[in-house]
Amino acid sequence: MVAIIQSQPRAAVRILRFDRVQRAAHWANAALFAVLMATAIALYFGSFFGIVIQRHTIAEIHLWTGVSLPAPIIVSLIGPWGSQMRRDVRRISYWTRDEIRWIKSLGKTPLVADKFNPGQKLNAIFIGATILVMLATGSMLQWFRFFPVPWRTGATFVHDVFAFAVFVAVFGHTVMALTHRDSLRSILKGWVGEGWAAVHASGWLKEQQLTEDSATFESRE
Repeated sequence: MVAIIQSQPRAAVRILRFDRVQRAAHWANAALFAVLMATAIALYFGSFFGIVIQRHTIAEIHLWTGVSLPAPIIVSLIGPWGSQMRRDVRRISYWTRDEIRWIKSLGKTPLVADKFNPGQKLNAIFIGATILVMLATGSMLQWFRFFPVPWRTGATFVHDVFAFAVFVAVFGHTVMALTHRDSLRSILKGWVGEGWAAVHASGWLKEQQLTEDSATFESRE
């Protein structure tokens, strides 16, 4: 009976999921996206928002916020402070057959989840791709004289489509965060409970336990 109790996950034990660099990068990126979305609405409904702020000013804010969008991610990846971020990028880019099967079945197949489930990986990949696409198409629209008309027309369409997709993704991401308080806490405070990890990220939990056991064994040598 004692052995069984000891093998069960301890809900009170905290496991670091995101370090300070990752949390700062996430919230800086979220703030930039919020500004971009707010100014995008203002530009689209210019006749309404123009009463408060001039359209030219809104356009400038939108432009330079968009140009700054990759900065938090780049800063969080470079240097010795970005080791955890770089490891998570590798996690997101690596997909197992079970994860692909889980996506195809819309989450109905069993899965021993890693630190991020396939849905979270897809969201991260989408955000990364969106930053590149919006930066490229936005540059074409701003400095249009350097690009032919067909390119600018295509850039306008792609920029608008991705902008709509961003609103949908951000809304879904926000709803998921508010309805999954442990996940939200991990991006606010950095940690999750061992009990939560056993249910939602059992593969990652086992990896953390093996690392901890290895470190303990080495310290005893």
